[in-house]
Amino acid sequence: MNTELWLCLSVAAAGLWSGLLLTITTILHPMFARQDMAGFAGDLGRFLPIARRAPVNYVLVVGLVVAPAGALVAQWDARWSAPFVLTAIGFGLTFVGAFVMSRFLAEPNYEEILGWRPTEPAAALRPARYRYFVLNWLRGAFVWAAFACFLAATYLEWT
Repeated sequence: MNTELWLCLSVAAAGLWSGLLLTITTILHPMFARQDMAGFAGDLGRFLPIARRAPVNYVLVVGLVVAPAGALVAQWDARWSAPFVLTAIGFGLTFVGAFVMSRFLAEPNYEEILGWRPTEPAAALRPARYRYFVLNWLRGAFVWAAFACFLAATYLEWT
């Protein structure tokens, strides 16, 4: 198998997901943080149904799992090499950051945000808004670290 191809696909998927989370955390978060609960819920009520079902989300999450797994299989004969170890760390980070956190923490939180109604007390939405911000930063940190691991593994594989 072509190790370099799988590593480049890993870099591409992690880089694109990193850019998405960087946009959310540095552009959308400040905008959402200044809003009252009704404005926050209203904007996410328009954003989340589209963003959650966007084909790019599915393609990137699959890419974040399949590409590093392919790279690990391709590097199996050199499994104690630095590129293999970095790829394995990156794989773990993307699996937890992009898949596990998204599926089991962010998605239920989105349901809570989307279920909130303006007739309910604003205080009821504050914990979900806080989790929204924290989970995006955590997922970002995991994927940014994975991106660095994949870049380093690719560099070491080529040198």
